[in-house]
Amino acid sequence: MARKDLLKSVMGDASQAKPGAERSSYAMRGASKSMKVSIDSLAENSKRLLEGETIVEIDTGLIDASFVNDRLSGDDEAFEELKRSISTSGQDTPVLLRPHPESTGRYMVVFGHRRVRAARALGRPVRAVVKDMDDVAHILAQGQENTARADLSFIEKALFAKNLRDLGQEKDVIQQALTIDGTLLSRMLSVASTVPSHLIEAIGPAKQIGRDRWEDFKKLMAEKANLKVADRILGSEGFDQLDSDTKFEILHSKVAEAGRVPKRRSAKAAPAKRTWTAGEGRIKGVIGRAGRAYNISLTSKDSAAFGEFLSENLDDLYAEFLRKTEETSTS
Repeated sequence: MARKDLLKSVMGDASQAKPGAERSSYAMRGASKSMKVSIDSLAENSKRLLEGETIVEIDTGLIDASFVNDRLSGDDEAFEELKRSISTSGQDTPVLLRPHPESTGRYMVVFGHRRVRAARALGRPVRAVVKDMDDVAHILAQGQENTARADLSFIEKALFAKNLRDLGQEKDVIQQALTIDGTLLSRMLSVASTVPSHLIEAIGPAKQIGRDRWEDFKKLMAEKANLKVADRILGSEGFDQLDSDTKFEILHSKVAEAGRVPKRRSAKAAPAKRTWTAGEGRIKGVIGRAGRAYNISLTSKDSAAFGEFLSENLDDLYAEFLRKTEETSTS
């Protein structure tokens, strides 16, 4: 299929979709429900970090991003809306900064990245609260504020978790930052580690795509042959102009259609076993091979006594086995 026609079959309907029409319901649908934990409490925690503190205006040229990224590009519409709001009505909510741990006179964003970015674009200082804190406190504040605002998508949270893990943070810190349990953290890390980073960045935040869809896509990306299909779609004419959710839908459907669908591993057939009975049922056994092992299980009245007899005569039995094996090989 020609590059310019690769998206033709899906571009029509997808381009008519209204991005963000159901965005507000994202956190309440499907598997993402498990990520919406104690939102009111988290919002209160974020508020406490700012309340009662002196708000100052900081030149955005002195502010660096957080040492751990938690956002993907591709949400330009929401950013432009935020910028318009700040331009018209001012910045209502201050951001949280910390003194930069490595550069004297500079600051690092703890939360409020988009507000800093909007102020920078408008050429005005940003209203901020500045607090001293270590990296763990920074991580917890950044993660929980974003969870409280419910404005990070599943894949952004998954990347945030992976970035923290790659920086050497303990799992309990990551779980607290995202208010998730160990099972969900493992699933997030699996998705963010299996799907190539360049694909995730090309797709963007995909606000409407939850955990189940990403896990399904992860299974497709686990097949090496499918990576070439995905890369070919990324290079298709017009793909980079689509909104983030549509990019995901197209990649998922096209890879599933043209790529290799992972097969479930079939369970290995259980090795054949046979039963043995002697002494008119006084001794019974189940005999069979399991890999490189050979098992004999004895039951019934004489099982214990016969088992002891076998164990006491194993040396003689093995010697007899060797003798007969040698006779067979020389005959």
